[in-house]
Amino acid sequence: MANAKYFFSPEEKEKITDAIRRAEDKTSGEIRVHLEERCPGGDPWARALKVFAKLGMHRTELRNGVLFYLAVKDRKFAIVADEGINRTVEDGFWDQIKAVMEEKFKNGDFLGGLVTGIGMAGEKLKKAFPVSEDDINELSDEISFNED
Repeated sequence: MANAKYFFSPEEKEKITDAIRRAEDKTSGEIRVHLEERCPGGDPWARALKVFAKLGMHRTELRNGVLFYLAVKDRKFAIVADEGINRTVEDGFWDQIKAVMEEKFKNGDFLGGLVTGIGMAGEKLKKAFPVSEDDINELSDEISFNED
């Protein structure tokens, strides 16, 4: 694999972007996916927090952004959610999503794991932050990649 940009095929990337759009269709929440080859420092949670800030995800009006971070060569991932959504979810909610994703990842289904996780997050966002008539898409739906 040359770099994380090629981990998913163009068709798979489109399915991921479609999953984000479908999830965001029903909520004012914002979902992003970020891929990179390696996890600097080895801690996916710490790295995901930095990426979350770098992508400006903490700047959403209702603080309801969710980042799915994957370091594909290291086989590490994390989910980071902003304080607005974290106030509304039950304890262990993000761990439940991670467990479902991890099971699919272990079976080599990285696309399925990611799309399922996005869908689960979208359902929770829909309940906590229903879409309003004047809702705008505050963040890009495209997958981001480490360019460092």
